[in-house]
Amino acid sequence: MLEIDGLTAGYGRSTVLHGVSLTVPAGGVAAVLGHNGAGKSTLLRAALGLLKPQRGTVRLDGEDVTRLAAHQRVRRGMAYVPQGQQSFPQLTAAENLRLVADGHRDGRAAMAEALDLFPVLRELAGRPAGLLSGGQRQQLAIARALITRPRLLLLDEPTEGIQPSVVAEIQQTVLDLTAGGALSVLLVEQHVHFALRAAARYYVLEAGRVTSSGDNDGGAAERVREALSV
Repeated sequence: MLEIDGLTAGYGRSTVLHGVSLTVPAGGVAAVLGHNGAGKSTLLRAALGLLKPQRGTVRLDGEDVTRLAAHQRVRRGMAYVPQGQQSFPQLTAAENLRLVADGHRDGRAAMAEALDLFPVLRELAGRPAGLLSGGQRQQLAIARALITRPRLLLLDEPTEGIQPSVVAEIQQTVLDLTAGGALSVLLVEQHVHFALRAAARYYVLEAGRVTSSGDNDGGAAERVREALSV
């Protein structure tokens, strides 16, 4: 679904990513792990088109989208959930969702499906997003992205600062969404257990370079931890 080849990108004169290559399988999950400052969020921003790469290519389902703007990539089926449980705090949970739903032909049906995935949001639909817990805001952010019916979902640190019970719910939701094969996920994470529970393939970033990668087999967790300990 997603192929990134030799991607080099950064900010101003500072290069953050150095020739990064990875693939996300159709209907599957690829996890990118690494410490803070490794370039994980920069990778997602470049994949979506929020950051123009210096070199390299990005292909979505075989189409070269490297030169396309972010909104054009979204129209082709990409959706992005940034780090930090972002929402419009003064609007209710329902209003946050309707902002996206009203821009899509079947947005209300997609909104109902998203609420089915996260029942707590239905219960708290009338509460301002700023009064939700961190875990509830994260669920809201994912639900908002899913209303666009993406083919590829980019998730940036979805478990950061989230209570364990909600982490388990988000993990199960990712597994359920990809089980049917209609959605692919590029998951950026620091928590090895969560990432490898969901992903078929992993990549470890260190200082903007892939230092370890492979299929998620029986020895993946040990290899990832070894790579992260360097």
